[in-house]
Amino acid sequence: MKILALSCIHNDIENLLKYLDELKSINFDVIVCPGDFTDTELKGFTRLDLGKLIIEEMRELNKPILVVPGAWDKELIEFFEKEGISIHGKGQKIDDVGFYGFGGAKTPFGLPFEPTEEEIMEGLEKGYKMIEDSKFKIQVTHSPPANTKLDKIFSGAHVGSESVRKFIEEKQPDAAICAHIHEGKGVDEIGKTKIINTGRFPEGYYGLILITDEKVEVKLETLI
Repeated sequence: MKILALSCIHNDIENLLKYLDELKSINFDVIVCPGDFTDTELKGFTRLDLGKLIIEEMRELNKPILVVPGAWDKELIEFFEKEGISIHGKGQKIDDVGFYGFGGAKTPFGLPFEPTEEEIMEGLEKGYKMIEDSKFKIQVTHSPPANTKLDKIFSGAHVGSESVRKFIEEKQPDAAICAHIHEGKGVDEIGKTKIINTGRFPEGYYGLILITDEKVEVKLETLI
């Protein structure tokens, strides 16, 4: 299976459409988005309006979509559930790959969806239980794991989630997909788990996760 991961759209519909069109030439099986579809509301459009539009455009790629909400996306949680694409506090299986996750992230800014570390841990546990018999396991969170290359802001401080890191350490999923810290885009590892922060898709960045019986390979790619 080849998984395409893209994140942190932040209302940038123009660049979303541009880069989604370029993705049509890439072979992949599943789209995973670890959040921040939206941002501050635009005149005449609610965050829900924008989220629905973004998902509609992503569906033009004709692949299964799995998502967790970002720190801006609280208003989209119910919509994602109704659409059957949510892995926020739950798990979904596609073939022999189990996906589970939890969205949101703590910030200094009081954004709409900032779960506690306890809520993140509880949500990951619930999701994991739904897919724990899968041959391969993929964790999807908006927040990156703490104290990695992927949660470091420009000042050098690490601002990721301790719960996300602890869950990776304990369960060792085959791969973990995250976002949130744009400058932290890249790849890292915790034990055998390969981790990717996919950066901002409207800047041309996305991730590819290739799963075969022989190996799991994670790459940060660019359309620029």
